[in-house]
Amino acid sequence: IRTKEQMVYRSCKVIPMTHYEFFTLLYLAQHPGWVFSKEQIHEAVWKECGDGGAAVVNVISQIRRKIGDKYIKTVIGSGYKFEV
Repeated sequence: IRTKEQMVYRSCKVIPMTHYEFFTLLYLAQHPGWVFSKEQIHEAVWKECGDGGAAVVNVISQIRRKIGDKYIKTVIGSGYKFEV
């Protein structure tokens, strides 16, 4: 993850991501092992309060499709965490 470029690379190839995908991945990766609820992720990335759970679930799904399942784990009943 290259923060200044707002780019994600895997095996030297650019992984195209939307604004929300990039910043969701960055937020989780900056806190490896921490568990965040959908609401916490929504407030941190979208910068607004409210129930953005559906949007977060969709973005997490898209990130997993692009980079694989092994980095973002679901913690049942709690939220999501990034694992190295």
